[in-house]
Amino acid sequence: MTTMPRAQRPPAAVNAATLALLNELQKDSFDYFVNEVNPANGLIRDKTAEVWPASIAAVGMALTAYPIGVEQGFMARADAVVRTLTTLRFFANSEQSESADATGYKGFYYHFIDMGSGARAWQCELSSIDTALLIAGMLTAAQYFTEDTPDENEIRALADMLYRRVDWQWMRGRENLICHGWKPESGFLRWHWEGYDEALILYVLALGSPTFPIGRDSYDAWCRSYEWKTVYGIDYLYAGPLFIHQMSHVWLDLRGIRDDFMREHDSDYFENSRRATYVQQKYAIENPMGFPEYGELCWGITASDGPGPATRRIDGVQRKFWDYVARGVPYGPDDGTLAPWAVAASLPFAPEIVMPSIIHYQDMQLCEANPYGFKASFSTVFSHGRVACRHWVSPYHFGINEGPTVIMVENYLHDFPWNIMRGNTYLQTGLRRAGFAGGWLDDKTRTS
Repeated sequence: MTTMPRAQRPPAAVNAATLALLNELQKDSFDYFVNEVNPANGLIRDKTAEVWPASIAAVGMALTAYPIGVEQGFMARADAVVRTLTTLRFFANSEQSESADATGYKGFYYHFIDMGSGARAWQCELSSIDTALLIAGMLTAAQYFTEDTPDENEIRALADMLYRRVDWQWMRGRENLICHGWKPESGFLRWHWEGYDEALILYVLALGSPTFPIGRDSYDAWCRSYEWKTVYGIDYLYAGPLFIHQMSHVWLDLRGIRDDFMREHDSDYFENSRRATYVQQKYAIENPMGFPEYGELCWGITASDGPGPATRRIDGVQRKFWDYVARGVPYGPDDGTLAPWAVAASLPFAPEIVMPSIIHYQDMQLCEANPYGFKASFSTVFSHGRVACRHWVSPYHFGINEGPTVIMVENYLHDFPWNIMRGNTYLQTGLRRAGFAGGWLDDKTRTS
């Protein structure tokens, strides 16, 4: 295995220039949740496009970001309480039924819902993973808003009720794996969460449920098709897109705690994400497909918007381009599209290589208007043919990009989201039922 530097602990202090840069990035990304919202129901737009629906995952990100906004001085606590309570009341009162126009069913919610009415959009699926991200945000709000006031008491009560209402057992399918989702027209989808992916937070929440808990056999079935690989001399639990190595870490502090799989490999999921971050950089340095600009400072391949679908011959090479797909390393797909936000979201894992890249991306002159921090994605090889701007740049910002940027910068700088979520008894229970032990999870002074 390649020798790698040891993981760095979050700094007691960072230099003033670095702190200012990260605070600016965090504030710009936080503003997405300030502006792309329906204040009447708390729903957050999936992306900055006209007449676009809400994403329940983006709502979960917003509910997690509001406490950060309070702590960082981006938002008054009273305003955060109003926004949070409005959101929770909407989900508590929205229609839960088998109707094709409902907001949800069995405690789950549709992936995309109308910004105004909250009704299901685009005949999409009742989504297990997006419901989990939404519930994780609700539980974050319950952990943070602990004052003995009518509004904060109601926040805690509603978050608890909404979590307890989710029938995780109903969503199990083949081999007791959790199914991707359900549609009223056709029933359960044929895909299940298995093999290493972003579903760790989903399984932990389902295991920790006080009302409809799944069994340990479901978690073991998820782990059964894990792939431990060696890439560029680095041994790690493989997943191609960078976001997979980040999403569950938004809420779960996985430093120093291990399940059976990680004990067998003398690692943990935090260390694994650090190694995956290095694999991403090394792939860009190797640059097997010969894309311009890829290198030590320019990397970050994940699920992202793209310039396709299109095929073009560029500098004598026939290139195929995709739109929004899960790009991955090292086996692809890779069409030269990079996502700066995904690099920023890996800051806690490997700051020694992430910070220089954040600075590099801040210095790049990408031409599209940029109200919310980093661009969602840009192409190193596909251009509009305009002299002033040789890069294709996504014209949109996405809530599920802005959320990890805000939250993971905060986890790096202040350990704040991780700190409050370590105290959540449901997550503790879910982790222990999955077989996790060690570190903070065994420290009674930190989990009480």
